[in-house]
Amino acid sequence: MSSHGVSLLSGGMDSAAVTAGARGRVDSLTALTFRYGQTHAREVDAAREIAADLGIAHRIVDISFLGEVAWYSALTSPARFPVPAGRTGAGIGFGVPITYVPLRNTIFLALGAALAESEALSAIETGGDHPAETDAVVFLAPNAIDYSGYPDCRPEFFDRAIETINLGSKLATEHGVRIRVETPIIDMTKAEIVRLAVDLGVRLEATWSCYRGGAAPCGECESCALRARGFAEAGVVDPAAAGP
Repeated sequence: MSSHGVSLLSGGMDSAAVTAGARGRVDSLTALTFRYGQTHAREVDAAREIAADLGIAHRIVDISFLGEVAWYSALTSPARFPVPAGRTGAGIGFGVPITYVPLRNTIFLALGAALAESEALSAIETGGDHPAETDAVVFLAPNAIDYSGYPDCRPEFFDRAIETINLGSKLATEHGVRIRVETPIIDMTKAEIVRLAVDLGVRLEATWSCYRGGAAPCGECESCALRARGFAEAGVVDPAAAGP
């Protein structure tokens, strides 16, 4: 079997855990990180460090134009929409917050699938691999339990999106190789993700979850709140928040 994997690595704890877990699942794995017009590059720097720690190939792709069209978000237009703080506890997960970036996961999934398809097509059409022994998979880190209410983090979204992608792919329609999507933490709590990351040896101090890009996590945004709650429930000290 010739298996080609792409893991979307944002630089956060969740995608770091998924990427670490994907290493032994495929013959070749590439971590893929996007500059999508987000307000800071701190998470991209974190992704670079994590990929180096894991010893895997890493591509950083500039799609910053996305911020021009998906502008209705605090993550791409902070001057218009400040990152909300204090939306914690029972309020998280109800309603789609302003940190949602329009169709971001749709675009990320399509781009990740395009890279996985390219690798698989090259193996079949120029490398002589047999389609029946070729696999293409995209690993992502959405979470439908401890998540922020984003509609593109739900299992049904990924089920339907990958079906559409395969209907339009040469790999599936000509060679009969369906691009697969794996979302291994989609049903986990944040505490379970923390434990998984620890078990996989992820260097958690290198990960960046904060919506803001300062020298240290703000501790106030929703992403920081979810992360803090996960570490607390897991009974693990967050090394990224344990500094002076």
